[in-house]
Amino acid sequence: MATHESVRVDEQGKTYDATAEDAAYAIFRLADGVVAQVNASWCTRPYRDDLFVLQVDGTDGSAVAGLHECRIQPGAATPRYVWNPDVPATTTPRASWLEVPGRRPPANAFRRQWELFLRHLVTDEPFPWDLRDAARGVEVAELAFASARERRWFDVPGSAA
Repeated sequence: MATHESVRVDEQGKTYDATAEDAAYAIFRLADGVVAQVNASWCTRPYRDDLFVLQVDGTDGSAVAGLHECRIQPGAATPRYVWNPDVPATTTPRASWLEVPGRRPPANAFRRQWELFLRHLVTDEPFPWDLRDAARGVEVAELAFASARERRWFDVPGSAA
């Protein structure tokens, strides 16, 4: 967690001292050996095509998924660059990514969760998340803070990693 902008400006243009972090950085080693690097920032202007972007890289290719589209680049279709810092690149790297067709527009996630919760209240339909799930999220956040503070890895109790 980090605070990169210590002074903020409110809607009326008045400045105030920041009381919350504006960025989070985490590296997770998942149960199957996959390493996930997560960066979330409210103070940078990343070069992205959507509000939220998830990138997955593997030995056979990569995928970039946003809220509204997903693109892939198979390893065999990855351009082979010639390293020459003295001349501009002659290829357009983004042009070789392929759009994944047939995605439905996503439902609003906040609305969907409220609908599930209200359905649970009215019909007693099972709700997918409970207090234990919320506590686990808090536990992961607390371990992330401790990891940053102590500059070391922490295992999440009960995880297979």
